[in-house]
Amino acid sequence: QVQIVESGGGLVQPGGSLRLSCTASASATSDSFLAMAWYRQAPGKQRELVASILNTGSTGYSDSVKGRFTISRDNAKNTLYLQMNSLKPEDTAVYYCYAYTTTGNLWGQGTQVAVSS
Repeated sequence: QVQIVESGGGLVQPGGSLRLSCTASASATSDSFLAMAWYRQAPGKQRELVASILNTGSTGYSDSVKGRFTISRDNAKNTLYLQMNSLKPEDTAVYYCYAYTTTGNLWGQGTQVAVSS
């Protein structure tokens, strides 16, 4: 079964940066991933869509992160990235990788991002 696994979370001060990665298992092929996205869920809050990228390369961002976060993918490495700059305390959340594929939906296990001084 294809799996996606996140990494790169951690504790960072306001204004700092982190890069999250989401890597698919070796059995996956890049063209089977029709769309990928990053979601996040803060304590006591609903899970929200942060950024998305289609197999066409088209991207989208929530208003709260636009201009600060960048979603990208490296098909050769079967990896999705979320570059997060100018982090704010309100970015604190568990971040989840999501993939919509030709054979089903996939969720990563989540990685904690904490922004605090």
